[in-house]
Amino acid sequence: MARLKLATVWLGGCSGCHMSFLDLDEWLIDLAQLADIVFTPIMDRKVYPENVDAVLVEGAIANEDHFEFIQDVRERSKLLISFGDCAVTGNVTAFRNPLGSALPVLERSYLELPDLDPHLPVEPGIVPRLLERVVPVHAVVKVDAYLPGCPPPPDRIRLALETLVAGKPLELHGKDIKFG
Repeated sequence: MARLKLATVWLGGCSGCHMSFLDLDEWLIDLAQLADIVFTPIMDRKVYPENVDAVLVEGAIANEDHFEFIQDVRERSKLLISFGDCAVTGNVTAFRNPLGSALPVLERSYLELPDLDPHLPVEPGIVPRLLERVVPVHAVVKVDAYLPGCPPPPDRIRLALETLVAGKPLELHGKDIKFG
């Protein structure tokens, strides 16, 4: 049986889901014997690879770069898993949505509160433009499975990964799909 090609992606969020992934501790050594981690923010790889078997996507879609990147990730991945509550619902990242657009947040952060040189960050090609609304991953691309939690506990992540490595369909039931 071919080794699972696994990726993780970090979009608009706090990286707590990746911290929970790292809390798998010694089991990560076992995972390395069963799967090839081909892309993750923990490694310095610039281009998302082709033919990824499964990807855990942390974070919501909050800016233009996220919007474009998630489409590439979806196109190049067989199984896309929304990883954590920001990816599943928008969660904390979407707290700015009730303000109607990104502009009030930018104005408050960059024009009203700074002590020195207040100005909006506009550097095309360097600072991605915020989307007017933060959206969960499934609002932009097809999601195959959801791994909820803020962050998902390591045991839930391990169960999902063990299921994938075993070549079984990812179906979480009962306590594994409850929030908190």
